[in-house]
Amino acid sequence: MAVRVVNGTGIFRCCGVSPPVTALRCCVHQHKSVQFHSSTRYSMARRIHCQLVSFRHGVVGIRRYSTQSLVEVFVEELESLRKRGRVRASNKLELKSSEELLENKLGKQVLEKGLLLEFRKDPERVLLAVAQKPDGKKNWMVADQNGVMTSIKPQQITFIVPGIKSFDHTEISNFVQKAQDNLDPALLEFAWIELLEKNKSVTVEELAEMIFGSAEPLESYSAHLLLSKDDIYFTPVVTKGSYSVYGPRPAVQVEELTRRKGAKEAAEKELEEFVNLLKSAKNMPLHAKPPKSTWRAVEKNQKKIESLQAYAIDDCKNEDEKKTAGMILKAMGLAKTAAAAVNLLIDIGYFPVHVNLDLLKLNIRTDYPEEILAAAESLLSESPDLDEVDRKDLTHLKVYAIDVDEADELDDALSATRLQDGRIKVWIHVADPSRLVKPGSIIDKEAMKRGTSVFLPTVTYPMFPEKLAMEGMSLKQGDRCKAVTVSVVLHSDGSIAEYSVENSIIKPTYMLTYESATELLHLNLEEEAELRLLSEAARLRLQWRRGQGAIDTSTLDTRIKVTNPDDPEPLIRLYVENQAEPAMRLVSEMMILCGEVIATFGSHNNIALPYRGQPQSNIDTSAFDHLPEGPVRSSAIVRIMRAAEMDFRKPTRHGVLGLPGYVQFTSPIRRYMDLLAHYQVKAFLRGDSPPFSAGQLEGMASVVNMNIRVVRRLSSSSLRYWIIEYLRRQPKGKRFSALVLRFIKDRVAAILLIEVGLQASAWVSVGVQVGDEVKVQVEEAHPRDDVLSFKEVPGI
Repeated sequence: MAVRVVNGTGIFRCCGVSPPVTALRCCVHQHKSVQFHSSTRYSMARRIHCQLVSFRHGVVGIRRYSTQSLVEVFVEELESLRKRGRVRASNKLELKSSEELLENKLGKQVLEKGLLLEFRKDPERVLLAVAQKPDGKKNWMVADQNGVMTSIKPQQITFIVPGIKSFDHTEISNFVQKAQDNLDPALLEFAWIELLEKNKSVTVEELAEMIFGSAEPLESYSAHLLLSKDDIYFTPVVTKGSYSVYGPRPAVQVEELTRRKGAKEAAEKELEEFVNLLKSAKNMPLHAKPPKSTWRAVEKNQKKIESLQAYAIDDCKNEDEKKTAGMILKAMGLAKTAAAAVNLLIDIGYFPVHVNLDLLKLNIRTDYPEEILAAAESLLSESPDLDEVDRKDLTHLKVYAIDVDEADELDDALSATRLQDGRIKVWIHVADPSRLVKPGSIIDKEAMKRGTSVFLPTVTYPMFPEKLAMEGMSLKQGDRCKAVTVSVVLHSDGSIAEYSVENSIIKPTYMLTYESATELLHLNLEEEAELRLLSEAARLRLQWRRGQGAIDTSTLDTRIKVTNPDDPEPLIRLYVENQAEPAMRLVSEMMILCGEVIATFGSHNNIALPYRGQPQSNIDTSAFDHLPEGPVRSSAIVRIMRAAEMDFRKPTRHGVLGLPGYVQFTSPIRRYMDLLAHYQVKAFLRGDSPPFSAGQLEGMASVVNMNIRVVRRLSSSSLRYWIIEYLRRQPKGKRFSALVLRFIKDRVAAILLIEVGLQASAWVSVGVQVGDEVKVQVEEAHPRDDVLSFKEVPGI
């Protein structure tokens, strides 16, 4: 036991943390009495010979006993009071709460010089100060502990410490510290039980007398602090200015508030532990940070980390999730912003430095369910080829498959020969996934939901499970591959003389990149005569299409391949492809030719297909003749073009391509709309009715195109992110060549970075014209914020 003195009166207090009431053991010296201030409010059936403080989940109360066992009587009495409190809980607590009661209990106090008062400095702070002098009619000047003078309004005063007439402001800090030492919230429970039983209300002074045995200024202020911080036991019954009468809350309400407080404290402790984990992970070196899986291993941590992630991508499902993330950020000393959440998740290693936020936001399908993977395995091992007997053997042809170097899915290849009459015959071989996948099957439905393969600088998410796409569908060099082949004989002007569409077997001879195909064309090797014929056919086709009103929109195209994207500094390889180069022109012209043939085939045989058309069938490009050919002119024309439209019953003219009709058919492994065309054409070739009507195709296309728009948005944002990151890493002061495409405003020009293939903007000097080449430098490059700016620099 320890003795502390309050106004000269000794009070026994148990030292340390007291055990629960039922486990309380305390050695009581019954022969030594302690003198207390007399108070009728503090009397009970027995006289008190010591003051004991114990805990109910902490401290419970203060009672007086004589010769009985202190522990037994204390437990007995407290449990009795609590039971009575619970019994009375159902009864409405009726406390006298009138102006008369307030006047009787508090009387009137007039603000005067020397009074010690508490006032609200701002919504978050209350301070003690000493009244100095009036300031106008109602306000008062007060001095705080540092002697700082402040003018306050009467409504700012929250408490006037009673019993003080002239207080020295330099003693405020000492007074506050002594009051803080007195604060023991458990004292309120005793007072609450006593007052609830007697159905009484109290003033601050009365409560101070009750729990401290004194209503001196220090004890009264201590009681005020206890009440002002209390949100369990008492509530103001009547308030007049800075004075209040407090009444005990009903037992049921106290029980509920206690439960809520316990839950809140547990949640706060849980939050504190989680924040400590975050701080620890944040301070770890990169290689030592905990893996992502550890944050999800414990359910309570998983929910918090998921709240942070949802906050980072603006995808909180409810207010609780948003609130949780906000509390975490606040506890970490961070702003409540999505950017702060992103940076925190990067700092703890949960997100990689270059996390693709759009991939998370847009909810792109990246993995396949087990049932889909199992169905794909089954197709590879069991699916019969319904078109086996009708396949034409074309394995004698030299077949070129030309694509980007990192392509995994090869779904088209080309052949050519010159006929005896001098005309060129070309074959466009297209992979045949529909021999494995049937309309309406589980694999087909999954492909439809995806709509397209997703090609990002960091990763590819195929429309079909990877093993099925690579092993069962894709064309492979040297293997006998099943395909749908479109063969075309061209007139000398590049128009179609004759065509056929048939199931086939081919054996790809070469797998070439665009770069290697272009090199072979430049070498003009005699043994690659078929490749030269394909290039000649492409030139004829382009010439013919231009004669039909086609518009050349070829420009520079940027590809980026990122290796080890989860590293802070991954390897970035950038490729700039000129769509007008021979190999790219060759492939694009043959794909366009195939699309024209399929549209013609569908029209002649009345097959419902996804026919693509371009509304501006006759665009007058003469207005752009003054612009240089190439990217400058193409950029200007593209800006006035409208998007393609679809018809599912008959072909419509595609003005930009210069075709009477067009159907995308050459990428059925990568594009679901191409696969739909395959379903329809293959059924016709077998003599069956096409599986889908025009109306059904239209409904399916609506869903697919919506998904495709999302993927395009993702692909575009991802490419731009990595281009900016690539530019950020370039040596400071590096000059880039840029082509001026047009002027946006004044001297701010839209430019095309030739070495990067990126369109941007920059201020250029007077005299620079559209089509001119200028030199620019990067001013700012921040990929996470999508910030990229350039400035013109003098050319060398």
